[in-house]
Amino acid sequence: MPELHEYEVIRRPVITEKSNTLTESNQYVFEVASNANKIQIKNAVETIFDIPGKVVKVRTMVMPAKRGRRGRKMFIRHREWKKAVVTLEAGEELELFNV
Repeated sequence: MPELHEYEVIRRPVITEKSNTLTESNQYVFEVASNANKIQIKNAVETIFDIPGKVVKVRTMVMPAKRGRRGRKMFIRHREWKKAVVTLEAGEELELFNV
């Protein structure tokens, strides 16, 4: 497995109603590279947001592809992607989500 750079691990923040409610409990949601593991995600968040040692937990899940249908033909509307929920220590927050 090739080593990923920190800026290749995190693709984008996921901003939804549910992720906004999770920010109240110091949990932040990101789309990450599909071959990234929890250790790489933790290191990337700590490096990019300059919060060394503040990540408590990382949970990952693979979101399934969304399929559509036109007549009898099936097609893929959205590809499969990997999501990470990062929990920070109490009192810590990311400025990116406070805007």
